[in-house]
Amino acid sequence: MAPPALAETPAVARVEVGNRVSENLPEVPAELIERLDRYQNTRGASFAGWLEDGSLVVTTRFAETNQAHRVRTPLGMREQLTFYREPINAVGTAPAQGADGFVFGKDVGGSEFWQLFWYDLASRDVTMLTDGQRSQNTTPLWSHDGRQLAWASTARNGTDYDLWVRDMATGEARIVLKEGGLWTPMDFSPDGKRLLVLRYVSINESYPGELDLATGKLELFPVDGGKAAFNAFRYAPDGRSVYYVSDEEREFLTLRHHDPAGGAPTLVSGDVPWDVAELAIADDGRHLAYVANEDGISRLRVLSLPGHREIPLPALPIGVIGGLGFSPDGQRLALTLNSATSPSDVYVVELATATLVRWTQSEVGGLDASNFRAPTLVRYPTFDSVDGKPRTIPAFYYRPEGEGPFPVVVNIHGGPEAQALPVFNPSIQFMLEELKVAVLVPNVRGSAGYGKSYLQLDNGFLREDSVKDIGALLDWIGQQPELDAKRVGVSGGSYGGYMVLASLVHFNDRIRAGIDVVGISDFGTFLANTESYRRDLRRAEYGDERIPEMKAFHDRIAPLNNAGKITSPLFVAQGYNDPRVPWTEAEQIVKAVRGNGDDVWYLLFKDEGHGFRKKANSDYFGAASVLFWQKHLLGE
Repeated sequence: MAPPALAETPAVARVEVGNRVSENLPEVPAELIERLDRYQNTRGASFAGWLEDGSLVVTTRFAETNQAHRVRTPLGMREQLTFYREPINAVGTAPAQGADGFVFGKDVGGSEFWQLFWYDLASRDVTMLTDGQRSQNTTPLWSHDGRQLAWASTARNGTDYDLWVRDMATGEARIVLKEGGLWTPMDFSPDGKRLLVLRYVSINESYPGELDLATGKLELFPVDGGKAAFNAFRYAPDGRSVYYVSDEEREFLTLRHHDPAGGAPTLVSGDVPWDVAELAIADDGRHLAYVANEDGISRLRVLSLPGHREIPLPALPIGVIGGLGFSPDGQRLALTLNSATSPSDVYVVELATATLVRWTQSEVGGLDASNFRAPTLVRYPTFDSVDGKPRTIPAFYYRPEGEGPFPVVVNIHGGPEAQALPVFNPSIQFMLEELKVAVLVPNVRGSAGYGKSYLQLDNGFLREDSVKDIGALLDWIGQQPELDAKRVGVSGGSYGGYMVLASLVHFNDRIRAGIDVVGISDFGTFLANTESYRRDLRRAEYGDERIPEMKAFHDRIAPLNNAGKITSPLFVAQGYNDPRVPWTEAEQIVKAVRGNGDDVWYLLFKDEGHGFRKKANSDYFGAASVLFWQKHLLGE
């Protein structure tokens, strides 16, 4: 079905240029495009896996989209391996004992119907491993000998995630688990005969188990307290005991070790009052690495096994760490490191000498990186209390150089079960340096990273409490002499887009303008139209619209049903192939707010989905956004 002509009045022109559809957008001046050019030509690199010869596979973008590259030496040439118009994801190199190559995922036009492919480094041939239909194929997982590949797929009925295993030698693939719901393969046993699995219900609730691949017998493990979150499950090198991360009877996600022959689980990270976010175990069985998310900053720890003694590490730059991976010989640990003032790059820790080696150095568009500004972490009081004291909300505060008073953009993350982190964002750096606009990035209630109690503060009927946290931030802005409370804009994507719309509904007189990217405008229509494999997952967070009381609540709070209260200028941007938040969410709010006679800009990309992953599209949206702020926030 083609997107409709959204404008219903002759006064609003609908312009199509290739895959770009726009309404009411002025032409972007050449001068602005030139000012933005260097910021939009920054790039990062992320670790994807080790190869048998000790080289790395990384993902980075040299043209329009992220692709796989090989790097043979530290700071060596990045040899591009894949050349697709669509970005690739889920890259995983085969273990050293297996064939020489890697698996990767790819969709078409942001549809998220990802198919899995095998890239053979010897022949450079690519083989599709999945059905090539309207199915999601995710979380590819190698057996330790590289002979088997497991993944989750909706191929059977389009809704449930079954588990599949492929014999890489014969090419035979079979369903090994079809219990209904969302299942993920977590780890193969060392002998390849068993599979740790996880059934995900919500960010607060998962159920781990072990699957016998020969018999199909599934054994679910007991969950202390009956209900808990899990985010990692790995066999220990002995093949009997397990390491896992859960918040069972604790506030934070904690790394644990359980030997069935040894009684109760051991709390490995019990003295770390933060979530454990990453876990890796070396194939030689000598070391374990994990990353704790400490108030948005990553801290890496490496333990010797089996004694769990922490070993010395080199000093790492302060930032956000992801994508851990031990080398095949277990002597080195690769990781991706990102900071507010530096794009993602790949580093390797040499464990024997406790030294840090940088493997990639990504470009920053020719800009002087010393001018990039890092945020400070602030906490502002909100409307309710904890233990008799005002609850505080964390936010990253990016302040331009100078005295002010500065206009402000509040950037609200999506999820909502996510966390805004102090990572490199060239758009923020442009606003700070070129526009002298301050940026505040709050982690309102419902954000991850601050314990499970905080995470659940916006569920169901508590939805609008997170919007009140934005109101409290507006109060805080008004108390800062260097900030201009009369010039505040809000922006956000996905659930953050909903928060933009809801904030405009409630605080329209205090917000100059808003940018909503792939945002929800009505939870009722969203739940009716989102892809079927997502519906129950979102009901767990937003509430079940089949319950009359919840439906009435959704109807009452929907920005669409309160669009008459939005009189500030609005910019709505959307991907037509979005399976999460359908383009109809954008269309209906554009029509409704435009009916107020307001200035509403609309942008739709027909070759994108939930966000903009192609450089040309992302660049155009970025330029249009700056133009929108110049007109409606800065008054230029």
